[in-house]
Amino acid sequence: MKHGKTVTLAIESSCDETAAAVVLDGREVLSNIISSQIEIHKLYGGVVPEIASRHHLDNVNTVVDQAFHEADITMDDVDMIGVTYGPGLVGALLIGLATAKAYALAAEKPLVGVHHIHGHICANYIEHKTLEPPFMALVISGGHTNIVEVNDYNDCRVLGGTRDDAAGEAYDKVARVLGLGYPGGPLIDKIAKEGNPHAVEFKRVFLEKGSLDFSFSGIKTGVLNYINSEKQAGCKIRVADVAASFQAAVLDVIVAKTVGAAVSMKKDKIVLAGGVAANSRLREMLREECKKKGLALYYPSPILCTDNAAMIGCAAYYKYIAGGRDDLGLDAVPSLKL
Repeated sequence: MKHGKTVTLAIESSCDETAAAVVLDGREVLSNIISSQIEIHKLYGGVVPEIASRHHLDNVNTVVDQAFHEADITMDDVDMIGVTYGPGLVGALLIGLATAKAYALAAEKPLVGVHHIHGHICANYIEHKTLEPPFMALVISGGHTNIVEVNDYNDCRVLGGTRDDAAGEAYDKVARVLGLGYPGGPLIDKIAKEGNPHAVEFKRVFLEKGSLDFSFSGIKTGVLNYINSEKQAGCKIRVADVAASFQAAVLDVIVAKTVGAAVSMKKDKIVLAGGVAANSRLREMLREECKKKGLALYYPSPILCTDNAAMIGCAAYYKYIAGGRDDLGLDAVPSLKL
């Protein structure tokens, strides 16, 4: 079966999702298979790298087979193989990379390495068929909080990032302290709807003037100190209020900096990406601010916010048509810069 289009087999294994997808011309998804390990890591309150790697090893071939089956193609139909090579957990990355290299070598297909964050941004091209650069992107997940200036499909410049905890990581830690469970993001988003965001005034950390960087470790400590002092005073902790107040303090800063960056860099579009991009309050606040400033806002469906291979296939396609190729010596780079 040939489409007359560029067919990409994509593999993603940077954290705890084993994923494979088949994508046509970067934007048309024929299959997008994700095997999640959330239930396994829930027991530990976070991702255990060694366990994640072991499950990737068990799952990766099955996931690729499922992607082929659902897309109704064979390896003969594939034009190239896209794979995440960083950033992420080194053991997890190596499983996906080794699999992609094996397919590339055996089938004599080009190998294209993809930056995981670039993949998240590219998820929006799948969702919004007419979206084109330039724009300002906010990439927000368990491991990353970045404001990225996207000038072209393969031209991304990080303007700001987190100096300590990523937003998603802060959500996970606060959820644990509040006894909500793991993963923290969706749980805090849900319970915050029942709380008063002004009940506790946690500090907004904007850092030095003009900085587009973030710092969330202080607010996490603020939540911990508040809970301890309330308990010592014999007061009842209103979990919904604390969750809503914590979320407000984090999102106020993120939204202000992202919209401010778009305005100052004269971008008329903001693109949201990453796992925390599924947060309903974040979307709501960004919509309000974008409307005030006359900016267009784009974000993907929840399935494309999570780690998935379709977004990697999209990023690989744009790198490939620009002449980007990698050899079989491509290695995993856990702290790969964008």
